[in-house]
Amino acid sequence: MKIATGSGETSTSNINSIFYDMPALRLFLLSTLSACVAFPSGTMAVPLLKKQIVKKRVKQFKRPQSDRKICVKTNWRRPKGIDSRVRRKFKGVTLMPNIGYGSDKKTRHYLPNKFKKFVVHNVKELEILMMHNRTYCAEIAHNISTRKRKEIVERAAQLDIVVTNKLARLRSQEDE
Repeated sequence: MKIATGSGETSTSNINSIFYDMPALRLFLLSTLSACVAFPSGTMAVPLLKKQIVKKRVKQFKRPQSDRKICVKTNWRRPKGIDSRVRRKFKGVTLMPNIGYGSDKKTRHYLPNKFKKFVVHNVKELEILMMHNRTYCAEIAHNISTRKRKEIVERAAQLDIVVTNKLARLRSQEDE
């Protein structure tokens, strides 16, 4: 880098002397460079999403009167009765879901670890995530054997892909 001095000349030596005469800075640069060279993929993939995930509502919408009658399940169904207080939106009654509770489009479907989930059944499906490892994380399907799980976890570590349930069946098998 060249700097213009007051006499109209350019000087590079004074910049070099500023940076390389400081032993602390030199030590810091050497340590960061050696860390990068020694462990190129030692860290897990950093999520690309920088925006904070905000949920407007995390509670489930319960079906009205599901707490009173056994035959009425809690799964949401829209009330259609002519006298229904919930449908007419009286104060103090069960809330109905509407479009206002939707998540931000940029953070929709993201997990708390700021990755989107992709269910993986074999190593070949894991290869799909190679170029998208900062957006998607892998989740091993529930019906995969321990042997295949180990293969998937090892390959994911090589490809620098985050696996949400990498310890799932491995722990229980080792205990037995």
